[in-house]
Amino acid sequence: MTSAAPARGRVPKVLVETSRELPLVSVSIALRTGAILDPPGAEGATRLLSRLMRRSAGGRSADANDRLIEGMGGSLGADVTQSTVVFQGAVITRSLDRFVDVLVDSIARPTLPDDELERLKRETEAELTESLDDDRGLARRWFRRRLFPDHPYSRSAGGTLGGVRSVTGDMLRTIYRQAVVSENFVLAFAGDISEERAHGIAETLGAAVSAGAAPPDTTGEPSVPAGRRLVFVDKPERTQTQILIGGLGSHPSDPDHFALVIANTAFGGTFTARLMQEVRAKRGWSYGAYSSLPYDRRRQAFSLWTFPKASDAPACIALELEMLRAFREKGVTSGEFGWARRYLVRSHAFALDTAAKRVGLAFDAELYGLPPGYFERYLENLRAATLEQANQAARERLSDENLLLSVVGTEATTLADVKSAIPNLASSEVVRYDAE
Repeated sequence: MTSAAPARGRVPKVLVETSRELPLVSVSIALRTGAILDPPGAEGATRLLSRLMRRSAGGRSADANDRLIEGMGGSLGADVTQSTVVFQGAVITRSLDRFVDVLVDSIARPTLPDDELERLKRETEAELTESLDDDRGLARRWFRRRLFPDHPYSRSAGGTLGGVRSVTGDMLRTIYRQAVVSENFVLAFAGDISEERAHGIAETLGAAVSAGAAPPDTTGEPSVPAGRRLVFVDKPERTQTQILIGGLGSHPSDPDHFALVIANTAFGGTFTARLMQEVRAKRGWSYGAYSSLPYDRRRQAFSLWTFPKASDAPACIALELEMLRAFREKGVTSGEFGWARRYLVRSHAFALDTAAKRVGLAFDAELYGLPPGYFERYLENLRAATLEQANQAARERLSDENLLLSVVGTEATTLADVKSAIPNLASSEVVRYDAE
């Protein structure tokens, strides 16, 4: 008895930015769901799936697929965040048809063999072990884990050793069936390609995958526990520290979002901003000192990043906390505000100077559910923001008390002084750098 073929899908969402300057086409194919699909205790499963899809495209071996793509003058990889999976590639125009075949094979016709999965798991375990040498990465990892406890944003899309080891082929095939459905895709094309050709590729992909709605993103808004909390990542023989300090940030749908973007740029968003001047130029404590205000579908973190030598870490932390307090209470000056806004307006041209960048903005807007016209009215919204709105946003959106401090250093030589530098410290914990 034969079984009925699965229903074919609808045409995915398509974005196109044509440029005939070079005989090159860039392609991005995204799923609207990412590592939030990782089962509990299996961090890294979705990332493993994306890599296994690429390796087993069309039933070929990983080496065969590598040779096939390289022979076209192309490249193809996958990137996974909590919210998305993106297959990104580029190829010379004359090889586009063959490249599309490999893309469709990767997404609609991977075999996901168990033996290749085991090889991939071993490679991933080696990568995760090697990542323990990256102190900045360790600070970020523990910052995420402790800033938003019990929230999907606290989990690592790249996985953990225990999570990767627990992944099975059946688990990946379940995630594949959930995620790889026609209404879960967004496609973006840039370069030497027409809208007609791009839509034809989307139709080909839509016909090759199963029909179905995107898995619902039920991720709630994150919240931050009250008080100043410290997670000290103990690593032997550290003469330099990595420090992240932060709390709840902004979301593009906030009415004061653009005002806060300007305020953050003035405070710590550039090499000449206030934070850099105080930490690096005046005191020489850290080569870099920045604040960031990223976005996602849900509210992300506002954070400060520095990396002073261990003996300067306590004073650097104390200074940053005091600067954050002053930033919230007094805001930025008229001169700082005007400079930061001019910088953002003028530098925006660099976000639009290639076809790939232009379509990339529309791609982000679609994937992350940004407010309508977010990038189209970007300059207009910056110019409409006022100094008063910027300083009010800093007061109301940011906190200098409900903070997570993630510090990578050596406990025996640095922890006590770091703790003493943090007024009103509500809690602290020490974790080994190689802890899961």
